[in-house]
Amino acid sequence: MKALIDLIAGSDEIARALTTADTIVAPPPINAFLIAAQARERSILVVTATGRASEDLVAELAALHENVWEFPAWETLPHERLSPRGDTVAHRISTLHKIRTAQQPFIVVTSVRALIHQIIAGLAEGGPLTLRVGDEVPLTGLVTQLSELAYVRTDLVERRGEFAVRGGIIDIFLPLAQHPIRIDFFGDEIESIHEFEISDQRRNAEVISEIEVFACRELLLSEAIKSKALTLKSQHPGASEMLDKISEGIVVEGMESLIPLLVDKQELILDLLPKNCEIVFLDLPRITSRTADLLSTNEEFFVAAWSNAAVGGSAPIALPQSVEKTYLTWSELEQKIHSLKLETLSINPFGSDLDPGTLFLACEPIEAMRGDTEKVIELFRSQAGRKNRYFSAFGNGIAERYRDLFREAEINDVQIHTAPFAHGFSLPSADLIYVTERDVTGSKSSYKDGDRLPSRRKNSIDPLELKSGDYVVHEQHGIGRYQTMITRTVGGFAREYLVIEYAASKRGQPGDQIFVPSDALDQISKYIGGESPSVHRIGSGEWQKAKGRARKAVRQIAGELIRLYAARRSSPGFAFSPDTPWQAELEDAFAYVETADQLATINEVKRDMEAPYPMDRIICGDVGYGKTEIAIRAAFKAVQDGKQVAVLVPTTLLVQQHSKTFAERYAGFPIRVEGLSRFNTAKESKEIVAALATGQVDVVIGTHRILSQDVNFKDLGLVIVDEEQRFGVEQKESLKKLRTTVDVL
Repeated sequence: MKALIDLIAGSDEIARALTTADTIVAPPPINAFLIAAQARERSILVVTATGRASEDLVAELAALHENVWEFPAWETLPHERLSPRGDTVAHRISTLHKIRTAQQPFIVVTSVRALIHQIIAGLAEGGPLTLRVGDEVPLTGLVTQLSELAYVRTDLVERRGEFAVRGGIIDIFLPLAQHPIRIDFFGDEIESIHEFEISDQRRNAEVISEIEVFACRELLLSEAIKSKALTLKSQHPGASEMLDKISEGIVVEGMESLIPLLVDKQELILDLLPKNCEIVFLDLPRITSRTADLLSTNEEFFVAAWSNAAVGGSAPIALPQSVEKTYLTWSELEQKIHSLKLETLSINPFGSDLDPGTLFLACEPIEAMRGDTEKVIELFRSQAGRKNRYFSAFGNGIAERYRDLFREAEINDVQIHTAPFAHGFSLPSADLIYVTERDVTGSKSSYKDGDRLPSRRKNSIDPLELKSGDYVVHEQHGIGRYQTMITRTVGGFAREYLVIEYAASKRGQPGDQIFVPSDALDQISKYIGGESPSVHRIGSGEWQKAKGRARKAVRQIAGELIRLYAARRSSPGFAFSPDTPWQAELEDAFAYVETADQLATINEVKRDMEAPYPMDRIICGDVGYGKTEIAIRAAFKAVQDGKQVAVLVPTTLLVQQHSKTFAERYAGFPIRVEGLSRFNTAKESKEIVAALATGQVDVVIGTHRILSQDVNFKDLGLVIVDEEQRFGVEQKESLKKLRTTVDVL
């Protein structure tokens, strides 16, 4: 894809824009190419409105330039008693070190939040601690160095930023590493360096020659810092406890909020840039608006933190006016850029021709094709006169699929590449048209989403959803009735409490009440049983008996299930074939990294499908945890063996959503997906039903309409039911009949 840079930079229009314009108005898909073209001769600092935009842009620029680094922002606000994550800190320090030592032009991408955030002057000046195989490093000295770099010593390494010492072995989990590192010593000589697995603590076969160890915190507790903390302790009562611990060399959560107090000088990332570096703002109006929002939010959270402190929460760190603040305003940032004599360029999606120095590029984004592969063929045919026609996909398998597609359509001069670009564009001045896989499929997932894992959400009740008289369940006391929320003052602090009423301990007396503080809501859940329950008496043992009966019922159900599955294993079923190369292509094109549970579940589903008896498996998981992707892969596996798949969903909205998702994932494969619901016209429904009977439709997604007697399949092999608990008795009876002959998920 780097050949595209020369092609674009060779355009007179682009060359004129990059050398003379103050603002370039162009569609976002060309941004990465403009930046890479500008970075051939000089270093560039790219500023985006959000951290997510920075991550996505880094992925694209890395395919176009050798030296592309991200400078992420803290996840915390300056006054919070919270520390930024260790991997974020290490990433920031690593980028600063690369800027200081760079010999070639580079591109640094950052969000405006990180740009206006002042950092400790001289951060990363000393560089990382480098360890090589064969080096003489006293083991005790290395332990001391790791502690000084804010690594936490533990008995067993499980998290980033931890290290453990066992005899002549040091295990360390670097903040930017995918796996922890094991360093074997022979005396004081490093004998070997290997990665190892957290799960079984066994090392991998791969040998590593050297590693770079960056600090886990930006504020390191040097003697100067400890001495200054001791001096300031009496001057700042609100932070005295934290300062006292810092003076003793104890790492404290949130101690970074005291950086302006503890360090002599702060600076911006701008101060580290070379003199010929140019700052490129992507969507300047949005960046300035984001800056104002960030400063406003910081102030609002600061005020809210003081309000929370009044009712028992931790007070925020309040710094005196004389201390240099952490965030700069937009006007202060502009003054800083002017004082450093750095050139700037804005690339905006919209603009006005009345603004001086603004140049509009004759460039157009590619119109979305929403999974219609015929449109991309028509597009390239209509652009046959273009000298340069490019197409890119995220994975090799999908790229090969499109290569075959273009070959069948007798389109032979399209250059096909694998690249992380989200969308393409048309640039007449370079005689270029560039289309991406996402332009065709319409998928909105990011290439960088693979680095993001879903987070576990706390299962607590929302008191605003409760009404007086609602039944709730307390972990210790059982079923009660919610009354109201009140504020009580205890020990001089006012707190909010939920009042829950239970049955009276004595006949004729009012019901007993408990007061649950708002910070203990995780002990309460809303009652979801069908009937009106009996309210328990506190201390009566009724709740324990009820839980005992539930456990007994679960054991009975488990016994019935065991007998059912034993009977099913004796029933004949279709054994699906092992995975095909197309299956691997589909799975490689998944834009996210699979979780461990998701991978295990996918493998278990495949194993069940390949067994010679009908599958009957249930997948449980929270919203956004990847259940649909499991269904997509199972359905694809069934279609590979010539079987049809029915996906049963409870609502017409889900029919639309799943139809779109399945079609996007199957784009580029010869699979026909149809939706069947009340949104279809009579003619459309009739055509789909007829196509199911003849086998022309591979996957049908519908409501209970697909269980109707007039819907017949040529060769049904798999039924996928989404949210089975929402179907009625009649639909479940129909499903039971299906379970005896086909695989059910």
